[in-house]
Amino acid sequence: MFNNGKKIILSLVASVIVSNSAFAVENKIYATVNGDNITSEDIALIIRDPRVNFDTLPKATKDDLINKLIEQKLLSKDVMKTDIIHSKEFKANLETIKQNLALQLWIKDIHDNMMISDKTVQDFYNNNRSKFEQPAQLKASHILVKTKKEAEDIILSLKFSNNLKADFTKMAKEKSTGPSGANGGELGWFTKEKMVPEFSNAALKLSKNSITTTPVKTQFGYHIIYLDDKKDKTIIELDKIKNKIVENIKQEKIMKLLSKKVADLKKNAKIEYK
Repeated sequence: MFNNGKKIILSLVASVIVSNSAFAVENKIYATVNGDNITSEDIALIIRDPRVNFDTLPKATKDDLINKLIEQKLLSKDVMKTDIIHSKEFKANLETIKQNLALQLWIKDIHDNMMISDKTVQDFYNNNRSKFEQPAQLKASHILVKTKKEAEDIILSLKFSNNLKADFTKMAKEKSTGPSGANGGELGWFTKEKMVPEFSNAALKLSKNSITTTPVKTQFGYHIIYLDDKKDKTIIELDKIKNKIVENIKQEKIMKLLSKKVADLKKNAKIEYK
């Protein structure tokens, strides 16, 4: 487990790397306010999630965010003309912001200039293969009914079907009491752990494009399961995970560097707890 100091360092490193990822795109201009630009960097600071692509958001959401930034820019510029910038509180907070920014930019500089060799990446991949496992998955549909007799009747009606999938889907829409019934009983891809054991165990025994020949009882009722497809357990290829491995290695190295630096600084620092 991390102690509090290491947790803080990890949080700081992660936030700097996330921010770096957010700004690693072209700094696009979306609006101007009295000559000042509203850019993708400004938007990234509000969204604070590099996974969100601003350009793909609904127009109303984008307009709202840009308008908020315009209002903020107008207010900030106006306030900078007041005496608040000469107050002790402003100066004290500004100094804190400067120190935090300097630290973040220093870490970012280390991160950006750190070189990770292909051998280091390959060794990490080889030594941590279990982290890159994708478990076996099943793709199935089901019909859920309340009684065993209902399930047996459905199985019997499907036994001589000339188009099992189509008839199963039709039956699911008509008979299934589960929430997936309206969608033909489709459950999509899932690992065995995602379903109750009775359901998963029955689905695992099926061949593709076949159904369970006896009702499967669970706490929810009685199921007839159709197996659409299955995927065996696989290992993600290195090429597909390389960038994430590089970031992971960089983060670990920066954490060690900061931990050592903090330990050295503490030796000569006068620290008082109040």
